[in-house]
Amino acid sequence: MKLALLSDLHANLHALEACLLHAKNQGANRFAFLGDLVGYGAFPNEVTQLVMQYHDEGALVIKGNHDEMAVNPPIVVETYGASTAAWTHDQLNNEQLRFLDQLPLSLQEDECFLVHASADEPHKWRYVTDERTASNSLAAVTVWPKVRYVFCGHVHQQTLYYRGKGPSLMQFTPHPTVPIPVNKHRSWLATVGSVGQPRDGNNRAMYAILDTDKNQLIFFRVAYDYLSAAQAIRDAGIPEFFANRLETGR
Repeated sequence: MKLALLSDLHANLHALEACLLHAKNQGANRFAFLGDLVGYGAFPNEVTQLVMQYHDEGALVIKGNHDEMAVNPPIVVETYGASTAAWTHDQLNNEQLRFLDQLPLSLQEDECFLVHASADEPHKWRYVTDERTASNSLAAVTVWPKVRYVFCGHVHQQTLYYRGKGPSLMQFTPHPTVPIPVNKHRSWLATVGSVGQPRDGNNRAMYAILDTDKNQLIFFRVAYDYLSAAQAIRDAGIPEFFANRLETGR
């Protein structure tokens, strides 16, 4: 099986369509969406509907913090993250809102545990940014049988953590398209990056594929029409900051 792992779509239809096409060309035959389908971007309706279609065809989908905010927008806006929640809510129909509301916070698929943020109390939306937070997330799934891999998003970065000979985790920065052996005698945690809003200075979309037959994980960067995605944000009246972020990748 080749499992495509896509997170933090952020209502960026241009990036999502590019990543889905790229994944299919790589032979992906299973799809998982790791939360934050909406928020920030100009196409929450279209992105949610597309993911719903994939879900109906067997894709795995979990909830992110922006999906939760879109269902129940905060009354007082105090963060950038909350600034587009009410607008997003108004773009979604009742069926789409019910879909987002009913999504689980985590799922297990064979040896893979899927979560948007940290597996350590997923509802608190903790970021996995270093060896310590990755270790906490991995420790939280020890009660789940057979878990070897934890996949998450939320941080908009692509990073791999693994447990070596000692008790501490090791951090590894992957290179796009380079297969990484992820043998089952170790425990692994990967942040798969963001499809819809990269923040590492590179505006190409991010996702990853796990090849369970070869025990390999490959991270990808995908070029897409970010200028059109950014212009759509401006046309929708969403703050300029979010359009600039797509153009700069920061």
